Amino acid sequence: MLKYLFEYLNELDFPGAGMFQYISFRAGMAALFSLLITITFGKKLISMLRKFQLGESIRDLGLDGQMEKQGTPTMGGIIIISAIVIPTLLFGDLSNIYVFLLLVSAVWMGAIGFIDDYLKIKRQNKEGLRGKFKIVGQVGLGLFVGLTLVLHEDVVAQDMAGEAYSQYESIVTTIPFVANNEFQYDWLVPGFLQEPFMWGWLGDNFVNIIYILVIIFIITSVSNGANITDGLDGLTAGTSAIIGLTLAIFAYLSGNAIFSNYLNIMFIPNAGEIVIFCTAFVGACIGFLWYNSYPAQVFMGDTGSLSLGGIIAVLAIVVRKELLIPVLCGIFLIEIISVILQVSYFRYTKKRQGEGKRIFLMSPLHHHYQKRGLHEAKIVSRFWTVGILLAIFTLATLKIR
Repeated sequence: MLKYLFEYLNELDFPGAGMFQYISFRAGMAALFSLLITITFGKKLISMLRKFQLGESIRDLGLDGQMEKQGTPTMGGIIIISAIVIPTLLFGDLSNIYVFLLLVSAVWMGAIGFIDDYLKIKRQNKEGLRGKFKIVGQVGLGLFVGLTLVLHEDVVAQDMAGEAYSQYESIVTTIPFVANNEFQYDWLVPGFLQEPFMWGWLGDNFVNIIYILVIIFIITSVSNGANITDGLDGLTAGTSAIIGLTLAIFAYLSGNAIFSNYLNIMFIPNAGEIVIFCTAFVGACIGFLWYNSYPAQVFMGDTGSLSLGGIIAVLAIVVRKELLIPVLCGIFLIEIISVILQVSYFRYTKKRQGEGKRIFLMSPLHHHYQKRGLHEAKIVSRFWTVGILLAIFTLATLKIR
């Protein structure tokens, strides 16, 4: 909103108004405002959550220091979402389709998480919103994002030669570590399936359908991965900040014609505006750590974790870096894989041997290390370190091919 105001003031030659035309300045202001919102209003939110007795109900898993967290206010994701949305509204270009998609994603996934948290607290158990309803919400967001990216006229991309892609070719992403690293989704669909005279409407839209299904899978997987990771104080917030900063760099480079040409990467017109959202996202995560780092004064709850995961998924998709998610979001990936392996192996051994066995002392993986006697803060700091290494490795794909 302020962007439009200062554009008008700039036309009137108002001193300093021209600063708002620069993405770097608005991105810095978005990060600053995001930090101020979380730190300033975080304490008030915690007091409000305590007043309404919206505290976490802890199930005793035998973990050191676990029951001390009983009653800690949850649903702190409200302040994260507020600290993302408000600075973006103030400093972002609201006519930009990518900014619009990210704002919708934040609120959409936050609403699903809010309902889940509310039901958990109301019922005093850990069931909350049924899994199938969460999936419906995640699939709904995937459909919305996918249809928008397929149908909206402002969603375009240019190849390394500066030529705009055609209809199906615009559904393209980046393959890491490969020269001329552009992957077109129509390569996944045999040519005869794309023939309109044989398949009618379906033939015209087969590639679009595949692309939308991939988007649904990514959003569902990453949001659930972030949700599962949210088991230690500061783990998900810190990891998300690292991922968000990395995606901000990708967005800035991909949205700048000069840098994208120099690095020989895909140019995505209008993607530079995503940086304002990204810096607000990073500021919100870091600011939340003021109250969420060990020992936590507030938990983000599913309101925060589902929202952060959904935002990260959509960010990676719009900057055409979804194939880098397994690396960049490696912490989320290993956490969700540890749960899948644990449950699958337990069921397999119980069926074959009559007694279930476990691979880890407990899953997700961070609880395994807790069971081994590592302090919660040390586990979090080491996971952050791994997250930073993965982020550096991801950025290296810009040149390593």
